[in-house]
Amino acid sequence: MSTKRVRSDGRVLKRRMTGETAGPEGTGRSLESSPRRVRSSKPADRKKKVVAQMQSAEETLGAIQSGEVDALIVSGRGGPRLVTLAGGEPAYRLLVEAMSEGAATLSWDGAVIYCNRNFAKLIRRPPGRVLGIAVQSLLAKTERDRFEALLAEARKGIAKGEFNLRSGDGSLVPVYFSLNRFQGYEGLALGMVITDLREQKRKQAEEIKQAETMRRLLLERVLSAQEEERRRVARELHDETGQLLTSLLVGLRTLEHSQNLAQAKALGDSLRGITARTIDEVGRLARGLHPMVLDDHGLGVALSRYVEEFIATYKIDVDLRMETLDPILLPLEVQTGLYRVLQEALTNVARHSGARRAKILFAQSSTALEVTVMDDGCGFDAAAVAVSSRRLGIQSMRERAAILGGTVSFTSSDKGTRILVQIPLHTQDLQSSVEPASI
Repeated sequence: MSTKRVRSDGRVLKRRMTGETAGPEGTGRSLESSPRRVRSSKPADRKKKVVAQMQSAEETLGAIQSGEVDALIVSGRGGPRLVTLAGGEPAYRLLVEAMSEGAATLSWDGAVIYCNRNFAKLIRRPPGRVLGIAVQSLLAKTERDRFEALLAEARKGIAKGEFNLRSGDGSLVPVYFSLNRFQGYEGLALGMVITDLREQKRKQAEEIKQAETMRRLLLERVLSAQEEERRRVARELHDETGQLLTSLLVGLRTLEHSQNLAQAKALGDSLRGITARTIDEVGRLARGLHPMVLDDHGLGVALSRYVEEFIATYKIDVDLRMETLDPILLPLEVQTGLYRVLQEALTNVARHSGARRAKILFAQSSTALEVTVMDDGCGFDAAAVAVSSRRLGIQSMRERAAILGGTVSFTSSDKGTRILVQIPLHTQDLQSSVEPASI
C-alpha cells in the first residue's frame, strides 16, 4: 500500500508502504530483492532500511492526522486502487482551504474531524493539534450549554449563533458559528463555518464611542445654551424691560405732582406709550423662549412672524413660501421640531454665511414633508462639518430631525448653501392631529 498526498497546489506525492520508497527521480526502489541479495546484506544496512521504513510510516500517519493526505493507493492482486479518505476530496479541500473564513467538520457531539488553516490560525494552534478537540473546550464555561443547544439544533437543520473562542494564548475571539448537517457522513457529522467578528466589533465600538462623544458634546451644548439664554434674558430684562419699567415708575411719581388736568393727561399719554412698549418687549422675550403663537395658530403663523423679526434684526431678505403647507396635517411635535430646525438654519445663515438673501420652500404630501432652505452666502465644507464637533448647530438640526424620524442633508459651495429637511408623516399621526380639529 502507498499513500497519495494531494497538496493545495495540486501535486500528488506517493509513498509506498509495502517496501517501495521514492527515489530521486520519483522511480520506485523495491526492498523485496532476491534472497541472495538480502542474505548478503549487512545487518547495519538492514537496520537503516527498517528505520527508514518506520520514519516513512510515521510521516504518513502524521500527514493523515494533519489532513494533508486526501487518499491512499492500495496495491493488490487487481492492481493499485485509489481509496479516498472521508472528507478528503481534493476539490472540496482546495475550496475550503481557499476560504477567507474558518471551516470545520464536527462529529455529532462537537469534536473537530477536520478544519482548514484559517480556523487553526484563528485559535492560534497548528492544524494537526486541532483535530479531535471538542469545540466546547474552546469556549468559556458559561457558553458551553448554549453551544450544546446549538449542536442539537444543527442536527435538524441550519443553526447559527455568536460565541467567544479561546485561542492558544488565552485571548477571546468573538466569532459567529453557522452549522448544518453534513451530507455524506450518514447524518453523523456537521459542517461549521466560523466568521471572525473582531473587525466588526472594533468598528461597532468606534461608532458607539463616536456617538457617545457626540451626545456628550450635545449635552454640553444644551447646558451651555440654557445658561447663555438665561444670561441673555437677564441682560435684556435689565437693559430694556427694566429701563421701561423705571421710566414708568418715574412717570407715575411725576403724575402725582401734576399742577393741572392738562399736565396729568399729557403724562398719562406718555405712560400709556411706555406701558405698550414694555408689553411688546416682554412678549418678544417670551417668544424667544417659546413661541406661544405656535401653539395657538400653528407653524405657518409662527414661522411668518419669526421671519419678519429675522429680517428686521439681521437685514437679510428671506423669501418664505408655504403655499403647499397644511398645518392641520402636522402633529404639534412635528411643528415644534421643524420650527426649531428652521430657526437654527436661519441663525447659521446670519452668523456664518454672509448671505444677502435666503429662501425657504415647503413641499408637502400626505406621507412626507420636505423643506428646503437656500442662501447666496460663502458656503462651507459640508464633508468636514459632518464630522466636526465644533459645528454643533448642524448636529442639533440633525438630532431634532432624527427624533421626528427624518433627515437633514447639506449641499454647499462658494455660491451658497442648500439645506434639505425631510420629515415622514405617518398615518396614525395624521389621524391624531386631524380628529381634534374636526370636533
